[in-house]
Amino acid sequence: MQSDKKNVEKKVLRWVEYAEEDLRMAEVASSLTSNIPYRIITFHSQQCAEKYLKAFLVFHSIDFPHTHNISTLIELCSPIIDLNNELKMAKELSKYAVAARYPYAYIKISKSEALRTIRAAIKVKIIITDLLRKEGMNL
Repeated sequence: MQSDKKNVEKKVLRWVEYAEEDLRMAEVASSLTSNIPYRIITFHSQQCAEKYLKAFLVFHSIDFPHTHNISTLIELCSPIIDLNNELKMAKELSKYAVAARYPYAYIKISKSEALRTIRAAIKVKIIITDLLRKEGMNL
């Protein structure tokens, strides 16, 4: 039983590690002084939020489909906690999972929009890490 818990914790920590890397990339890209890649910022912000939500689901042994849809992931958390209102802003990140990466799904992204996605990702990070810590995860 203890071994199963350790295995789950290792998986959660891996998701968190990857989420943190995405957040760092978004923040570093936003600090550039020219040729700022707004699409890259929004993509990595979305990826950060997605991975934090998946870490929470892994911790609770909730299976999730291969999806980049933040609303779907938030809904999957609902048997444990209702995050719909707290993470309403984060739901908008889903559109950046594909549109920010491929020319066929091109959308024009402004600086303020890109910075807003970083704030949304940070909000997901804070809420999920607080929840996981309250449940005994050492983050």
